[in-house]
Amino acid sequence: MPQIAGDWRVVDGVATAWFDAPSLVEGAASAGRITALAADIAVDLRATGIRVRLDSDEHAEAVSAAVRDLGLVADPAVLQHLSVVVESTRPSQVLPFWQQVLDYVPGEGRGLVDPSRRDPALRIRESTEQRPLRNRIHLDVVRPAAAVEQARPGEASGPYGVCHADPDGNEVDLVPGAALGEGVGVDDWQAVFSAMACYRTTAPTQQRDLAAAAAALADDAGFPLLVDLRPGLVVLDSGKDQWEDEAHGLGVDFTDLAARLQTAARDLGATADPGRSRFVQLFLDAADVDAVRAFWLAALGYTPDRRAGVSDILDPRRLNPVLVFQELDASQTQRRRQRNRIHVELAVPSDVARTRLDTALAAGGRLLDASEDRWRVADPEGNELVIVRAG
Repeated sequence: MPQIAGDWRVVDGVATAWFDAPSLVEGAASAGRITALAADIAVDLRATGIRVRLDSDEHAEAVSAAVRDLGLVADPAVLQHLSVVVESTRPSQVLPFWQQVLDYVPGEGRGLVDPSRRDPALRIRESTEQRPLRNRIHLDVVRPAAAVEQARPGEASGPYGVCHADPDGNEVDLVPGAALGEGVGVDDWQAVFSAMACYRTTAPTQQRDLAAAAAALADDAGFPLLVDLRPGLVVLDSGKDQWEDEAHGLGVDFTDLAARLQTAARDLGATADPGRSRFVQLFLDAADVDAVRAFWLAALGYTPDRRAGVSDILDPRRLNPVLVFQELDASQTQRRRQRNRIHVELAVPSDVARTRLDTALAAGGRLLDASEDRWRVADPEGNELVIVRAG
């Protein structure tokens, strides 16, 4: 896809734009116009704006015109996309493991992608380097309990009985979710670290009306609901832990809001699909959690969790995965020296790539190598971030 300009950038191979909006309701009005233009447009609706992704730039001008007509303004500088890369000596054996655990579909090359385009893509690259010790990075994947039972790749290990390893030893905690609660009216919702309800729709107008109704209910409650629109699908999402009072701190009973959202969805004829709920986050072990966490906060432009004693860092627009940090025994010197078999790639627009690199280095990063469009940076303990200059 050629480079495009104006409101749009090609990020991770996809024409992408972000438009600031003052509320969910105003964002939903724009989303309704956008999704009417073509069936394959992906729209992520947030309390602060909307992200739009196109499979081609065919509709870019029409989307920009529709959004500008409602007074929204683009901000290409905030665009970014995180993906996860697994380096493997035997990729053909590793790939089926991750496809089963994540319930992803094949992407380009040896890649796997979330069919709903919500959770981070996973790419598997061949490597001849032997790294036998445990990584300092692993994934957490949370899915409904029935899906976990079906996907579980053998016996689990670890203190919680949820840890699995691929043939190279890369680990994932495959965690079963649960019903949101036992209250009446929330049967469609799953607690998968986030509280999430997925609804299938049969017409663009039904999808538009559900997004508008959800936005109105959430704005009225003062809750920054995440609303993702995909072909034939609307995902309503609290964000990680945000259905809990301690996490959001808003004086909002999320279970009550969830019940009202469910009623609105059912009244519009949308059909719940609880099995599609899924949450993916990255977990980093560090001897000096403060130093490593500070690097990733700066390098990714993330914000810290508001709760005391919680190490999570978050994309401020909740469009990219959460990172969590836990303390590693500093005496594990060999494990700390070994290169991880997993690293993170960050695709950013070309006009901000150098600034992002400088920010990462100023936050304690170390440049390992560079090419024209890629910079490989190590955090203070050697965990790697590859910054990719996108179009």
